[in-house]
Amino acid sequence: MKKKLLFILMTALIPPFTNSCKKSYNYPSDQVTDYMQLQIGKYITYRLDSLEFINFGTRDTIVSYLAKDVVDDTITDNLGRPSFRVIRYLSDTTGTAPWTPNETYMITPTRQAMEVIENNMRYLKLELPIVNGFNWLGNSYIDTNSPYSQVTFMDGWNYTYDSVGGSFALPYGAVPNTITIQQANDSSGNPAIDSVISSRTYSEEVYGKNIGLIYKNLVNWQYQPPNVSVPVGSTTGFGITLRMVDHN
Repeated sequence: MKKKLLFILMTALIPPFTNSCKKSYNYPSDQVTDYMQLQIGKYITYRLDSLEFINFGTRDTIVSYLAKDVVDDTITDNLGRPSFRVIRYLSDTTGTAPWTPNETYMITPTRQAMEVIENNMRYLKLELPIVNGFNWLGNSYIDTNSPYSQVTFMDGWNYTYDSVGGSFALPYGAVPNTITIQQANDSSGNPAIDSVISSRTYSEEVYGKNIGLIYKNLVNWQYQPPNVSVPVGSTTGFGITLRMVDHN
């Protein structure tokens, strides 16, 4: 009887292996589709400011446009999943120039995530649960490590939710219910010192509930100081900022 009681006590102290290896999330959360308006004809218009380095990297300038992202059609991706095709049109900042198609990208909503394929790169833009502090590797499907990769600076980005449910101010008015996703924030050197190699990578996106992407700020640049063969310091890289102007 004592041996049987001892066996029962020891068994009770052993953790159930089948449950200890699983992650389960039991948070109240919006769905990823709450932050995209995936219906044909839906659009968002942005002020697009593009950071460019000119004169062999000795100067920077901002080139601005209006950009309109329009949900154009329903399609299927290469896995046979229902998806949406979005076309981006560009005009001048007054909107008087003809709207010209500039690029096409694809959005695929799944039960767990919102996937976006842009320039042949697959991003996990949103993922459940949508709660402050939750994080995931949003660029995990992108080749950031091979010798042929053009986007090594995107390696290891840890997307993290911040300010879930908060208001976000835009020049054209505040959006009351939003989520901010911090994607990257890295720097090295000191750009204020001309003789020091420096770099900056920053990426942030904000989504409005029942709207979609309302703000984006992406910057990646590297500065090389003057040397014997190149007497002037130069900067290479780019930046893009999107701010929503209106939507339907």
